[in-house]
Amino acid sequence: MIEWSDEDLMIRDAVRGWIDARVRPNLDALESGDLPPYGLLRDLYTTFGMDELARSSFRARTRKDEDAGAGDRPGGGSAAMTMIPVIELCRVAPGLVAAMGVGLGLAAGTIMKRGTPEQKERWALPLLTMEKIGAWAITEPDSGSDAFGGMRATARKDGDEYVINGAKTFITNGPYADTIVFYCKLDDGRDPRDREILTFVLDKGMPGLEQSGPLRKMGLHSSPTGELSLTDVRAGADRLLAAGEGGGRESARQNFVTERAGVAAMALGVIEECLHLSVEYAKARELWGRRIGDFQLIQLKLAKMEVARLNVQNLVFRHIEMQRAGRTPTLAEASAMKLYAAQAASEVAQEAVQLFGGNGYMSEFRVEQLARDAKSFQIYAGTDEIQVTHIARDLLSR
Repeated sequence: MIEWSDEDLMIRDAVRGWIDARVRPNLDALESGDLPPYGLLRDLYTTFGMDELARSSFRARTRKDEDAGAGDRPGGGSAAMTMIPVIELCRVAPGLVAAMGVGLGLAAGTIMKRGTPEQKERWALPLLTMEKIGAWAITEPDSGSDAFGGMRATARKDGDEYVINGAKTFITNGPYADTIVFYCKLDDGRDPRDREILTFVLDKGMPGLEQSGPLRKMGLHSSPTGELSLTDVRAGADRLLAAGEGGGRESARQNFVTERAGVAAMALGVIEECLHLSVEYAKARELWGRRIGDFQLIQLKLAKMEVARLNVQNLVFRHIEMQRAGRTPTLAEASAMKLYAAQAASEVAQEAVQLFGGNGYMSEFRVEQLARDAKSFQIYAGTDEIQVTHIARDLLSR
C-alpha cells in the first residue's frame, strides 16, 4: 500500500465533515473538561454505522465465521476504516482517540481474547458498540514502567469469590467507566514478584470500588484520566477472565502491541495538522515585507515536517497491510513504530509552535494544544525508554 484508495478518501472526507461540524465547535469545552467526550464518540458511531458494524462483526465472531486476523480489530470493519477516523480525530482532539481506543482496543479487546461467550456478550459487546465506557487498569502509583513486578493490587480467594484490594492511577476513562478490566496479583503467599497475574471485569458501583474525578494533566484534556481505589471488592468467578497461554502477563503484552502500533496513526494525525497549519501560516504571515515562508529556516522546518509525515504515513500503511494479511506486529515491531512516530509527532508539534512564534504559544492558534497532546505519545503505553528496551532485547535475542 503506497496511497489511500478512492474509497478510503471518501471515508476520510466524510469523517472530516463530521469533525468540522461536531468536534471543532466543541474544542473549548473538551479542553476545559466541561464536556466529556463520550457523547461525541457515540454520535460518531451512530452517524457512520460503526455501532451496527461492531454488532454484526461480534455476532459473526461468535459463530466463528470471521477470518483469523479480525481479532486485532475488535470493532470490526476494514483496517483502513479503523485507522482513518483515528488519524482525522487526532488532527483536532487526540484525546478523543485515547478515550475511544482504551474502551475498544484494550478493555473490549482483552475480554474478546480471554473471555467466555457469556463474558463477551455481557461485557464486551456493549463496549464495542459504545453503549458503555470501558477502562483498562494496570498502572499503579508505585509501579509505573515496572507494571508487573511492582504491582501491589491483590485478589485473595474466599470461598467461591475473590476479594480484591489495591489502587490504580493514570486510568483513561477511569472517572466515567462502566466496565473496568482490572489486573492484580493472586495473593497466594508466594513472593509478590512471582505471583500469578489475574484479570477481572468489574462494574461501576460495585461495593468498595471508588472512581476518582478527572485528574488535571498537561495534555489530552479531551480524554478523562482518573484513579481507582478498591477496598475488599468481592468478585465472583464469573468475573475472572481465562489466563490462557502466558496468563495475565501475556494478555497485557498483547494489548501493548495493539496500543503501541495504534500510536503511529495518532501521531500521523497530529503531524498532518501541524504541517497544514504551519504551511498556511507561513504563506500568510509577513515579516520585513516578505512572507515568512520565503525564509530558508522556515522552509527547513516545513521540509522536516513533510519528511516526518511521509515516514509515519508509511508506518501506518505497513500496519494496515499487516492487518489485511492477518499478521500481528511483534512487541519489538510495535515498540519501534511507537518510538519513532511518538518522537516525530512531538518534534513536529514543537517546531510548529516555534514557527508560529508568540502566536504559537497562544491557545487560539491550536499548535499549542497539539504540542501538549503529542508529548503524551512518548509516555503512555510505555515511555520512549521502555520502547528502546523492548526493541534492543529482541535484537540481542536473535
